[in-house]
Amino acid sequence: MSTLERVFGFQQLRPGQERVVSAVLAGRSAAAIFPTGSGKSLCYQLPALHLPHLTLVVSPLLALMQDQLAFLHGRGISAASIDSAQSREDASAVMARARSGELKILMISVERLKNERFRNFISQVPISLLVIDEAHCISEWGHNFRPDYLKLPDYQRQFNIAQVLLLTATATPPVIADMQKKFAIAADDVVTTGFYRPNLNLLVEPVGGAVKQRRLEQWLGSKVGQPSIVYVTQQKTAEQVAVRLSQRDIAASAYHAGMAHEAREAIQRRFMAGQINCIVATIAFGMGIDKSDIRNVVHFDLPKSIENYSQEIGRAGRDGQPSDCLVLANRDSLNVLENFVYGDTPEQDGIRCVLDELLSSTAPGNNGNGEWELMLNALSEQSNIRQLPLKTLLVQLELRGIIAPRYAYFAEYRFKYLLEPEALLAKFEGERRQFVEALISTSPRARTWCTVDFDQLYQQHQAERSRVIKALDYFQEKGWVELESKQMTEVYTLLDPDFDPAALSAELHGYFSQQEASEIRRIHAMLALFASEQCLSQRLAAYFGDGNAPQQCGHCSVCRGHIAHLPAPPTLPPLAEQDLHSLCGGFVQKYQALKGSQPSAECLTRFLCGISVPLFTKLKARQLGGFAALEDYPYAQVRAWLIAQKG
Repeated sequence: MSTLERVFGFQQLRPGQERVVSAVLAGRSAAAIFPTGSGKSLCYQLPALHLPHLTLVVSPLLALMQDQLAFLHGRGISAASIDSAQSREDASAVMARARSGELKILMISVERLKNERFRNFISQVPISLLVIDEAHCISEWGHNFRPDYLKLPDYQRQFNIAQVLLLTATATPPVIADMQKKFAIAADDVVTTGFYRPNLNLLVEPVGGAVKQRRLEQWLGSKVGQPSIVYVTQQKTAEQVAVRLSQRDIAASAYHAGMAHEAREAIQRRFMAGQINCIVATIAFGMGIDKSDIRNVVHFDLPKSIENYSQEIGRAGRDGQPSDCLVLANRDSLNVLENFVYGDTPEQDGIRCVLDELLSSTAPGNNGNGEWELMLNALSEQSNIRQLPLKTLLVQLELRGIIAPRYAYFAEYRFKYLLEPEALLAKFEGERRQFVEALISTSPRARTWCTVDFDQLYQQHQAERSRVIKALDYFQEKGWVELESKQMTEVYTLLDPDFDPAALSAELHGYFSQQEASEIRRIHAMLALFASEQCLSQRLAAYFGDGNAPQQCGHCSVCRGHIAHLPAPPTLPPLAEQDLHSLCGGFVQKYQALKGSQPSAECLTRFLCGISVPLFTKLKARQLGGFAALEDYPYAQVRAWLIAQKG
């Protein structure tokens, strides 16, 4: 009996799966671009059992990892993850299993590869295959681009991993070309199985914001008992919609990232078990949800993009039975979507602040040695750039050859003795004993915890940092100490000290503005899809480069004769009627007191549109009158009005 049948219970692979698995088992890198629910995971799970060494899976979400691990454990496959929810002991146990060769599959987030302790470990373990889940994240033109994913081609070379397998459900032709090039995958080994799903009825209904809730209640009221997901943009909307549905005898639970982890887990388990049939969720819900009988996916608010829409409706009808995917479409929440985009564009002054910090930290006169050490949250506050765009900025500096990442480390290590120091020392002799003695004597104990003094250890005993961390890890593995680390510090080398900060900050601001425009276009492409006069299934497939979908599916709202003419948003009073001083006076005063200068038009726009940036936390801006006062207006319009006022 084959491994496929014995372990996974399948008689044969699907055509797309077969091509990918064959390529991987033949020793080639490959990419599987299959719609959600088409069995991408099997493309690495099956080969992993036949490959000689570890399969390392990079996944963007904890929920995805946990779901896949539960599946693998259920089939007796030796798989584990190292993630932020684990204790240090659990992580050490997983590493020990990987070192011994017992583990077949290890799942991690991409950020884990910056951790010096993990890098230390992974460089000692032979790896057969690197799997990148949600691989569209490696492309700057992917819909939820994660800057750290850009480093994965380098990591592949660093750790001598011969093969890569890329998995995604939502890659447009430019993103596929980008992925293929970055990992040198042959065109024949990029396998796309098409995006058209004949059992999904794509329905778009134009509904004004004021009557949207009532329409949702009517629609779900006729489908009581059917597993359904209702997607909304904001956490407060999830709570409000769930309460109102429950008041209409449609039992519904809210689900969003603001809820406690245990509460989210419990709701997800009950939904999977069929004890709850309706979830009202932000996009925090759904990744890794493999429930085959979801009959309805409703977008109460507009999705973020066509890619997000495709991914979210992909959770419906995985059992092949007919399922409805309804968008209650209007332009009311368009500004909210666009504001998310605008909030991620750093101001040019903020970019210049980062570049100045880089130059001053590495300057020889400041005891600089060409190395730049930074803590992301501190630099984010200093530059007033959100953490995700700040990571993108650092990656852009890497790609331009300005800086190169050296390593990341926890600035502070501390430990608690589980074995008295004398007993610990007695376990060693000779030079090792001297080293352990030095470690004990230079780590002062404050009540319970001892803090490691790396500088003193190096100056007095020439003990390298890496050796100290290895020793502490070993002590923890043996149960002699409990170890804690904090304050992640990233270290970069300055490769080009002669760059012009003024010119580079302008160039990088231009890059971010281009990304901003691209994201705004993506939102408008989605509106155009929903208002389409052509078959929706055909339009959606064409967006992803799939020319095999039928010209008319016969079961979308357009094919049924309903073209969605989206209602215009409610008319707002002209901005000229607003009094700038009464809206912003208190904020400007606090800003000047802190900074000694006037806020820029961009900064004021963010304040008035209710977009959070690090500086606003310090200023307690949310508590000031005027915060989010103009959130219903388009961001670009508010910005233009403020520039005119300042002029």
